[in-house]
Amino acid sequence: MTAPFIAVDWGTSNFRAFLVDGQTGRCLGEKRSSAGLRALEPEQFPHYCREQLAEWRMAAGGIAPLPIYLAGMVGARSGWVEAPQLEMPLTLEALAANLMPAPGLDNAWLVPGARMVTPSHVDVMRGEEVQAFGALSLAQRPGGLCCLPGTHSKWVSARENTLTHFTTLMTGELFHVLRFHTLVGQPIPREEAFDAAGFEQGLAASRHPSGILHALFEARSRYLHSGLEPEQIGSFLSGVLIGSELAGMQPYIEAEEGVVLVGSRELSESYRQALEIHGLAVCQVEADRASIEGIRLLNRCRAGSAG
Repeated sequence: MTAPFIAVDWGTSNFRAFLVDGQTGRCLGEKRSSAGLRALEPEQFPHYCREQLAEWRMAAGGIAPLPIYLAGMVGARSGWVEAPQLEMPLTLEALAANLMPAPGLDNAWLVPGARMVTPSHVDVMRGEEVQAFGALSLAQRPGGLCCLPGTHSKWVSARENTLTHFTTLMTGELFHVLRFHTLVGQPIPREEAFDAAGFEQGLAASRHPSGILHALFEARSRYLHSGLEPEQIGSFLSGVLIGSELAGMQPYIEAEEGVVLVGSRELSESYRQALEIHGLAVCQVEADRASIEGIRLLNRCRAGSAG
């Protein structure tokens, strides 16, 4: 439980690995690359992982190699090998009990994902379940609401150290499509910075009575006739999408005193502004710290069950 371990967050686009002190959760080293799922064939995963992490595992000097915990899309059907997606509600104990050996690499474990399958809500996630447990631990909360922005944003509710519900919203992916593949995104310059005024206009437009489909088109009409500058359009679209996301999550937001926001500082900034404009208290947790802490808790839970 106190020995070092290796935490890996392996997604569609990126590979991130951390050597972690098992007692304190302190990061002792990290490796990053763009070798995500899209860059590798399934048979390459164990070889790439072994090659990237060999220095850490050999330096440990123990009889057995350090354990590796692999979270994220690496456990998807298109990844190394498909790991189970466990039904909600979900506990750390359930994740630990269902760790799946990663074929071709000793003492390496794929972390299960999560799923919700009801008549009214069907949803899946991989990796965010670990981050939610870690973020709530770092925020010193046994429950609450976590917002995890990204290509597919996740909102995760928890009670008494148990994840109870989650919702996925395609905010990031839809922004990319609008930004690069639609008429409304055409005037945006290749290089643009976040524009607070454009973002706030988008947040306001997201509440238009005609809905999001009209609000998004206002990026075009405001550019033509209402002074929205080309360098403001991306921030406007972001405001419309994030504002709509918050509106959809309003029943869950209202049930809590605030939101634990989990992500990189750059990615989380616009969400923080939107939440605070709505008068909500925000506790920010950096995504890598959440991943490391979540896997530290999982490692401790696994060690406890083995003992």
